[in-house]
Amino acid sequence: MKTIVAHGAHDLRIEEREMPSPGPGQVLIRLETGGICGSDLHYYHHGGFGPVRLKEPMILGHEVAGIVESLGPEAQALHRGQRVAVSPSRPCRACRFCHAGQPNQCLNMRFYGSAMPFPHIQGAFREYLVADVAQCAPAEGLTAGEAAMAEPLSVVLHAANRAGVLLGKRVLVTGCGPIGALAVLVARAAGAAEIIATDLTDFTLNMALKLGADRAINMGQEPDGLAPYASDKGQVDVLFECSGAAPALVGAIPAMRPGGIIMQLGLGGDMTLPMQAITAKELQMRGSFRFHEEFFTAVRLMQSGRIDVKPLITHEVALDKAEEGFKLASDRAQAMKAQIRFS
Repeated sequence: MKTIVAHGAHDLRIEEREMPSPGPGQVLIRLETGGICGSDLHYYHHGGFGPVRLKEPMILGHEVAGIVESLGPEAQALHRGQRVAVSPSRPCRACRFCHAGQPNQCLNMRFYGSAMPFPHIQGAFREYLVADVAQCAPAEGLTAGEAAMAEPLSVVLHAANRAGVLLGKRVLVTGCGPIGALAVLVARAAGAAEIIATDLTDFTLNMALKLGADRAINMGQEPDGLAPYASDKGQVDVLFECSGAAPALVGAIPAMRPGGIIMQLGLGGDMTLPMQAITAKELQMRGSFRFHEEFFTAVRLMQSGRIDVKPLITHEVALDKAEEGFKLASDRAQAMKAQIRFS
């Protein structure tokens, strides 16, 4: 079977690997669609992000959906021919964080396409994938492209859960790539009174407006665009920082009201922050890393129609054009979510 393997920065190869077979409690999935994530792009462009570096060839990908091809023993909860969204989150369920109800912080996490541990956890961009039944969310009524969006939607649902009540709140989203765009969708569905979106490209900002943002500010063209929200010690209740860029976070702090919540989702390396301003405003900084149980909620929200991710899927390429897909996904002036078609 064909797989998409990163060997280093700008060294992406389509390689043959042996066909897998499912064991007890597992299914074999014929992959239909895989979405290219920001972390995939970091591996493609830079060979990693922050201190996380590729130390061996690694199959990329963790936003996937496909059709159940065959079942191993004890896998009767699913059936052949069924479309499923596949969660990449595979905690050990035995460490202290799993027992404490924090499976996303599992000490032995096997998250598809991650170079954090060594040997690396190989990813899901392969024509056939073996997955545990517990990872698979039945995706009836969804297209393969929509089902593959369950993973990034789960990331935002986890962050929204950590942010608390959004009903009636003024929400700022910095960085309107796929995660930021989904943050706009989730904040709107949760009843935010006003949503402000900032970015550096008109394409992403127009998408944010289409998805429900009330105002979009191009910070490259309007560097003081958030100034009106800085009056009276700040007007913003919750910040979803989705860019991972220090200037975006630092520039948003004057707009935060005292006691406001900063949800940091973007991963881009360490930042130097204005701690005096954060302290004086008593801002609450909360990290948000991955997800777990939110995955099945994400699928249900899409199936119910409460969250519509279709506008985010802007490009699809065939498997043999994978590198073209990575280049498209890197172009914030024309692409939101680029997906690879496996079958």
